[in-house]
Amino acid sequence: QVQLVESGGGSVQAGGSLRLSCAASGSTYIMAWFRQAPGKEREGVAIIDSYDIGTYAASVTGRFTISKDNANNTLYLKMSMLQPEDTAMYYCAADTSFRRLSRIETSDFGYWGQGTQVTVSS
Repeated sequence: QVQLVESGGGSVQAGGSLRLSCAASGSTYIMAWFRQAPGKEREGVAIIDSYDIGTYAASVTGRFTISKDNANNTLYLKMSMLQPEDTAMYYCAADTSFRRLSRIETSDFGYWGQGTQVTVSS
């Protein structure tokens, strides 16, 4: 059983930056960030697979960077040039299978954190 705890959310103005963290209680091989805005479905933001290859949603490419500290089982999401449309609850997700994965879909993940809120004001 893997437990995930996110941190780092907050309120920023448009153009600002935040870094989210997700601490995992055990070893994970694929990790990702999702977000969900009020009234909308949860959407994939970025994924880093077992080979440490990152893939991003088109809406965040060039602005967000996903990384993973394997020694400390911690996932990060560096968010820059934040826009009001980035406002959402951000969730960390993990899977313990070792594989290459470039899609960012909720069905691939069995472990989820409780979320951290990101609010971007204009």
